Amino acid sequence: MKPDADEWVHATCVVVNGAGVLIRGVSGSGKSTLARRLIELAEARGLKAALVGDDRIHLMRYGTQLLAEGHPAIRGQIEIRGLGIGQTNVEDRAAIRLLADCVSVLEARLPEAADGVGTILGLTLRRVAVTPDSADNVLVALGVSPVKVSG
Repeated sequence: MKPDADEWVHATCVVVNGAGVLIRGVSGSGKSTLARRLIELAEARGLKAALVGDDRIHLMRYGTQLLAEGHPAIRGQIEIRGLGIGQTNVEDRAAIRLLADCVSVLEARLPEAADGVGTILGLTLRRVAVTPDSADNVLVALGVSPVKVSG
């Protein structure tokens, strides 16, 4: 079935317990690092986690659902800055539930200015601003952490 809309984006995508996280940011902002840490932390906590794709993500809107796929030429590959390309477990596709934007430490500390919502292909999704070492915050935002945020 043809999507209602689609586009290729420079981003990284992981899936945790069935929930897709689209990690965005400028080149060198730590998208791949956050993805690796998120997969490692989720698995250490007994959650199912995998890479969908690193660097090139195909986004497709079907009605009110946003799906993501990695580029087939680099399936299962993830950048390890300064070391090269690593291999990790992979899922073919994920339904995006959260946008995680890699930002500076200052931006990440000001949630009222940095968090909220983002729009992709006409769909509005929850958005959080994180640093590459904020994998635990992503799990909290997904609701799969024992820590809950009030308010």
